[in-house]
Formats: sequence, structure tokens, C-alpha cells
Amino acid sequence: MTPLRLLTESSTTDSTGSKITEPAAKQLNALQRWWSNIDWEAIAGSAIQKGLMLLFLLLLFAILFKVGDFLVDRSYRSYQKRDRANEGRVRTIHTLMRNVVHYTLGFFFVYSVLSTLGVPVGSLLAGAGIAGLAIGLGAQGFMNDIITGFFIILEQQVDVGDYVVLQNLGIEGTVIAVGIRTLELRSLNGTVHFIPNRNITTISNNSRADMQVIVDVRILPAEGLDKIREVVEKSNSRLAELEQQKITTPPVVFGLVDIGGGNYVIRTTFYAVNGSQGALKEEFLAAGIDALTEAGFTIPTGPVTAPLK
Repeated sequence: MTPLRLLTESSTTDSTGSKITEPAAKQLNALQRWWSNIDWEAIAGSAIQKGLMLLFLLLLFAILFKVGDFLVDRSYRSYQKRDRANEGRVRTIHTLMRNVVHYTLGFFFVYSVLSTLGVPVGSLLAGAGIAGLAIGLGAQGFMNDIITGFFIILEQQVDVGDYVVLQNLGIEGTVIAVGIRTLELRSLNGTVHFIPNRNITTISNNSRADMQVIVDVRILPAEGLDKIREVVEKSNSRLAELEQQKITTPPVVFGLVDIGGGNYVIRTTFYAVNGSQGALKEEFLAAGIDALTEAGFTIPTGPVTAPLK
């Protein structure tokens, strides 16, 4: 006779020997039947099976994480050797790819664990899809920033140190940071602009090739255009020898240019190493003015009534 049955039989009488109530006896009998009907062997077998399956999933995804990191790091080292000049962009792509691999494997790991435990993943995903849709609508701008930033980095549209013009925003400056969400520019006056990537539509990069330099010196053509041209050519040749490391094509005197309102200039054009065009333009302009002044020519100082062409 089991202890539970003894308890049942002894509980039917109190200390005075009288019978206990009938409902209490029925509850004890139901508890006894429930306990005896439990298939402990099946529960133990299922627990062992799911435990082994979870252990297998843990080892499998640990290996997949290691393999994913190895492949991403190997690609990073290979690309780093080919593009040492753009270390910042390479690191950004490396971090982005690692995160993509981790998040993807993490999602499938959680999905596999929940499925093994018998959780209705399909119903959870349906509910999560509705919540994700609501969150996605609110975070649409954020996702646009990330996607646009990814392609800006991947396509090498800009690098740190480039001087760029954002045509649609009317902002220009030197790139100081290229992020997955924002682009940072420093203007000539020192202002730092943080531009969300989704607002960038057209980038004019002024740092990818040699830049053209146009130098206009105002003159009076009546004083002798041929002589003026000769003086300017000598001044340009002398200065070009001093700045030959920055100048990629020899200075050429284009000739007389009418800038409107009875104003004329003698124009010089050449190409220079990117980043040096501003300083070279000032040097050639100052040298041209000094050379013409020393030769006795007049440099008009009146206001220009029409914009330069």
C-alpha cells in the first residue's frame, strides 16, 4: 500500500473517529491518479533529446561565428593591402560586415533554439512583424541614412581629407569623417557640418584629380596687348619653376577676356595638384600684378560691373 493511499484512508476519519467530508477525499484521489499517470520516462527522454539538440546548436553556431569572423577578417586584410590610403573606409566596411554576419547568425540561432523548445515561432514572428512595421515606419529615415552611407563608403565616393561640394544642400568643405549615418564636413571658416546621409543626393568631389587654375589680371588693352602678354608669360614661367612640384601642366596665357562693362583681363590657365590650387592662384595673380606694375602698365582698380565669366 502506497503512502499516498494510506494518507487517503487515514484522512477519512478525524481524531474522534468520525468521517471527513466527501469532496476532500475526491481531491486526494484525483491527485493520486494524476501523479500515477505521469509518464516520467517520456519526460526524461524528451528532456535529454532537447538538451542534446541545444548542445548541438550551441556548438554549430559557435563554429559558424568563428568561420564568419575568419572570412570577414581575411577579406579585410586582403582589401587593406590593396587600399592602404583609405584606412578609415576599410575599417568602417570591416565593422559593418562583422555586424551583419553576427546579427544574421544570431537571428537563426534564436530561431533554432525556440523551435527546439517547442515555442510557436511562427506566431511570434507574425506579432513581431506587426510591431516591426510600426517601428520601421518611425525609423525609416534612420534606415535610409544607413543604406545611403553604406553605398557612399562602398563606392568610395568620398574619403577623409577630400574637399567636396554637396550640390543640393549648398554646403562645401573638407571631409573629416565618413560615417554609416552621417557625413562630417569642415567649412573654410571652421564650421563643422553633420549631414544625415539621406539628405545627400549629389556629391562633387574636388579632390580626385588635378584641378584647373584660372588667373585673371585686369589690364587696359590700349596700353599694348602684345607687351602685356610677354610680361605675364615671363612672370608665369619664373613662378612655375619655383612651384614645379605642384604644377602638373605648364601655365598658358589664354589671352584677352572681356568680363563685361568695359573691363578686360589677361587670363592664364594651368592644372595643379589637388589642394594647392587656391594658394597657386593667389601667387600667380600677385606675381602678374607686380610684374605689370614694374613694367609701367596700369592695373584698373575700379569696380567690376559684370560677373567674371
